[in-house]
Amino acid sequence: MQYTQLGRSGLKVSRLCLGTMNFGPHTEESDAHAIMDSALDSGINFFDTANVYGGTGHRGRTEEILGRWFAAGGGRRERTVLATKLYGSMSDRPNESRLSALNIRRALDASLKRLQTDYIDLYQFHHVDRKTPWEEIWQATDVAVQQGKILYSGSSNFAGWHIAQAQEAAARRHTYGLVSEQSIYNLLNRNVEREVIPAAQHYGLGLIPWSPLQGGLLGGVLREGRGGERRTEGRALEALKQHQEQLRRFEDFAVELAQEPGDVALAWLLHQPAVTAPVVGPRTPDQLDAALRAMDLALDAGALQRLDEIFPGYRTAPEDYAW
Repeated sequence: MQYTQLGRSGLKVSRLCLGTMNFGPHTEESDAHAIMDSALDSGINFFDTANVYGGTGHRGRTEEILGRWFAAGGGRRERTVLATKLYGSMSDRPNESRLSALNIRRALDASLKRLQTDYIDLYQFHHVDRKTPWEEIWQATDVAVQQGKILYSGSSNFAGWHIAQAQEAAARRHTYGLVSEQSIYNLLNRNVEREVIPAAQHYGLGLIPWSPLQGGLLGGVLREGRGGERRTEGRALEALKQHQEQLRRFEDFAVELAQEPGDVALAWLLHQPAVTAPVVGPRTPDQLDAALRAMDLALDAGALQRLDEIFPGYRTAPEDYAW
């Protein structure tokens, strides 16, 4: 396993991040524990979750599954860089969502209890809160840091200017600010290249891409027997129709490389200079093994150029859309 610094911090994390959103809704607890054991044994030390994960009516269940895994001992917690998130509603009560000082305090304590740990390595804001000033957010976060309940802060689904807002407010308070941004980023969705990635690089944030295979569309969906039938409804079907020609060219290129399409898509992300660790969310041990294969796949300049031709990216704003 390869390791790198998380943004400008001194924290070392694996180049793959284990996403746990499927644990509970789609993966039974015993299987989730086996996947986490396998991930840790393979060198993946970076685990990502969120307080809302667990499925409709079971928010918090995923954190509880991780908590029971940590409680099993064997150095599991000590060997894991644990990331979780807050923002989404945990109930219909008015102060159990977003980033108010009250919710940060309550949500953090609830996550610590479910996770059966006394600290979170990376506490992430799951979405920008336009109704809470950054001075309040950072004050509450600083208290949590001083209490030893969190070590680092990160963002998720922020625009470039939200990152700038957060970091400038942190600078005014002489506090550390964000060390990471978790955004959707893959060959089919490269929007963050315009402003989010430049902002993250300027302020020293590591990029943690989620949905590296765009919900499975980059995993060989056009091939017979690849599970495409489960993506033939709603927005997934629309996306498949919209990008069918690109996906066909991509899968043909993967054949030329003698590689699986999903391995190529994940390896491409690992070659992007701003990327710290893509979030892989396996439902089964076999899917984890497939993600690990991408670590050993080196794409040369010619291969990267071909992928750019199939899935054109963006230049940094404003040059992308102005002279």
